[in-house]
Amino acid sequence: MDNRTFTNRIVVLDTETTGLNPQEGHRIIEIGCVELVKRRLTGKRFHAYINPERIIDDGAIAVHGITNQFLDDKPRFKQIADDFIAFIKDAELVIHNAPFDVGFINHEFSRLDNKTATVADYSEVFDTLAYARKKHPGQRNSLDALCKRYGIDNSHRDLHGALLDAEILADVFLLMTGGQSSLLDEGSPGLAGADNNREARRVSADRPALTVIRCNGEETAAHQQRLEAIEKASGACLWNKPAL
Repeated sequence: MDNRTFTNRIVVLDTETTGLNPQEGHRIIEIGCVELVKRRLTGKRFHAYINPERIIDDGAIAVHGITNQFLDDKPRFKQIADDFIAFIKDAELVIHNAPFDVGFINHEFSRLDNKTATVADYSEVFDTLAYARKKHPGQRNSLDALCKRYGIDNSHRDLHGALLDAEILADVFLLMTGGQSSLLDEGSPGLAGADNNREARRVSADRPALTVIRCNGEETAAHQQRLEAIEKASGACLWNKPAL
């Protein structure tokens, strides 16, 4: 388990932009965020497409596929700023290559009426790219490379998208910093409403036998691939040991 101490609430964030450098007037056109509490996805999201009030570079369109025509009727950043700030406030932001996204967000903040606000005024930031470079020195650490290393299926990612990439990054982050949390963690949705006394219940003797559905070859291979990815990432995987 990674010894990094994270706050109770984490927001995994990604952006798409009109180009590479906000100092050249490039703007944010999409923001996607997903929330984790106690290392669990809560289902809460923030997602917005944004009219950048400028032309998108052709190279950027080739990456994310978002056009000016699509953004014509979308809100300006100042119209979504309050909702965005409310979502990230007091959370730790998890971002891949954080200086890029934070630089663009701070540039957008500088255009608001309160020109002095920055991301640091609302949130701490954890850069998964910097962390991956320390954990896997000398290896490729793009989001696609990390998905392959940790056995995360991103085959549905033909183009970049802020919300999709935030969801994928959340999976990478959880595996890279310690793997899946216990299913029995306090507050697990699966235990909601359960009787704290956990009184044992008898199963009727005449209850029909449960049907056993065994894994097929493809499912078994996928399971083994995931175990090997966990072992490669952590150095050990108890479920990958031969039965005694």
